[in-house]
Parts: sequence; structure tokens; C-alpha cells
Amino acid sequence: MFNGKTLLITGGTGSFGNAVMKRFLDTDIKEIRIFSRDEKKQDDMRKLYKNEKLKFYLGDVRDIGSVKNAMHGVDYIFHAAALKQVPSCEFFPLEAVKTNILGTDNVLTAAIEYGVQKVICLSTDKAAYPINAMGISKAMMEKVFVAKSKTVSPDRTLICGTRYGNVMASRGSVIPLFIEQIKSGQPLTVTDPNMTRFLMSLEEAVELVVFAFHNAQAGDIMVQKSPASTVGDLAQAVKELFNAANEIKVIGTRHGEKLYETLLTKEENVLAEDLGGFYRVPADQRDLNYEKYFADGDQKLSSEEEYNSHNTKRLTIEQVKEKLLALEYVRNELKGWNGR
Repeated sequence: MFNGKTLLITGGTGSFGNAVMKRFLDTDIKEIRIFSRDEKKQDDMRKLYKNEKLKFYLGDVRDIGSVKNAMHGVDYIFHAAALKQVPSCEFFPLEAVKTNILGTDNVLTAAIEYGVQKVICLSTDKAAYPINAMGISKAMMEKVFVAKSKTVSPDRTLICGTRYGNVMASRGSVIPLFIEQIKSGQPLTVTDPNMTRFLMSLEEAVELVVFAFHNAQAGDIMVQKSPASTVGDLAQAVKELFNAANEIKVIGTRHGEKLYETLLTKEENVLAEDLGGFYRVPADQRDLNYEKYFADGDQKLSSEEEYNSHNTKRLTIEQVKEKLLALEYVRNELKGWNGR
């Protein structure tokens, strides 16, 4: 699908950027542009892959000038650049606004100006019923791309998005923390053992974006159905894989955390189209005729449920272990580990 095309990945040095780059590097794609502000990670990628299809653009989505520098001749964009750490965004909420909201607007403005064919914006389950600054900023990011999608013909630039849950073993996630705690002989710190989280591999996150690329219409949010696990079961599964005796220490729910995460609000679930393994949430097509906001209601809203990590398929500890073993990171960490 990318034969002879140029793909720009914002935040391309991150976990998702690396995964999607590897997914397409050996295809007939013409060029993959990695756009990020981290010159060290860019240099590491350059040395690791040594591939002429890879082009590196130093810049920041906050600076529309640097975004435009990377936009010439681009056919498609995967917009993954974001501030993602919940505590960081809690302490510096305006930084989350600048990157996640204004940065997205810069990318979309430049994409429309340069005639990019498709832009897919990556969001998170924390954007549904958000309670922390990161989730709120990503919820506003979704509002920005949905609104922006209405300002341009989809035949010129189609703008859509994806929303997914926790990506297993991505940078800053809990699985690498558990493994590090096991190897250093420390207790595994669990906030609340009954807390549930969706579990998704990086490869599955990439496939969601590919699915959106093929199937999304302007303003759509595409969601992949995902299983979930309790955090307590996840910690136990990691312990059993590593044959570890470390205790599990409950530290309590941290500021800005939920007991469970939501991928579809009940308001979205009323509108969502079930596509088998995925949901399509169409954009609200009401225009600036505000009368429709007051006159048109929907009785289903009173009975519809949200789709969250409490009511999705719940994995057993054995199933979590299978999912963990499918991760290259976990397999590499297990190599040479003797259980001491």
C-alpha cells in the first residue's frame, strides 16, 4: 500500500515509531521520514538500521516551521509525537497542551497546506473520560483532529485517528519495571491488584494504524478490541515467567490513575460501528447549526454501556504469560536469567 510513497512518522524515535518503521522498511516504500526532537535517538537509529530509505528530520511539533521542513513530498503521516507520561503531564500540564494539542494542530495545518493524502493521529484510552492532564490533552487532541477533518475535503487530505490501551513493554510501562525489580531483588510495586488494564503488543498497535489507514473515513476514531488483565495478575505472571520469589508490594493508587481504563465511552458506543475485531467511531456530522445540539437526542444513551478494561475479555495468568512470551523484549530479558 506504500509502494513508491513517502511516510512521515512524528515522534518516530519512540516505541511506536520504531515498530511502525520496522513494519514497512522492507516493503516497496520509497522513503520513511523520522521526525523528532531527540538527536541522540535519531543517531542510534541511523547507525542501527543503515538504510537509505530512512531520512531523519530534527524538529519539534510545537514549531510549525520545523514541521513544514519535513512535509515536502509526504504522502502519509502517522502522528505519534506526544508527551505520554502521566506524572510529567500532571506537573507540567501546559507542556502537554503545547505538544499534544497545539503540536497536533501544527502537524495537521502543515499536512493540509502541503497536500498530504492521509494523516492518522494516535490517541490513548486515557482520552476517554479523562481524569489526568495527559488524558485531557489527548482528548483535546482528538477534538482537534475531528474538527480539522471537517475543514478539508477527504479527497485532498483525509484526517482520522486511532485509540488504544497500554502497549506492553513500551518505554515507561510497568512490565520493564517489574522485570527490573525482579532482577535487582526488589519487591514488585503494584498500585492496586484489582486495577485492570488493556494489554496490547506494539505489533497490534501498528496493525490498528494499518487497519485505520485502509478503513477509516474522515474524522473517524478507530479502536481495536483488546483483552485486559488485573495488575495483580500481570505482576504474578511476570514473577512466574522469571521463576522469581520477589514479594508483591501494594503501594496504592497513584495520583491521576483510574481503577480501569475506557476505550469507548457509552456516548461513543451508541454510535460505534462494530467491524469484528475493531470499532469505528464516526465523527459527529452536525454543523454549526446549534439548534440540533439542543433538539436532537438519543434514548440509547440511557442504557448503553462503555467499553472498558473491566467488561472486556479478562485474561487468566496463563494467558498473560503467553502474551508476555510473544514479546521480543521479554524473551531477551529471560535469556541467561537463572532465577537468582
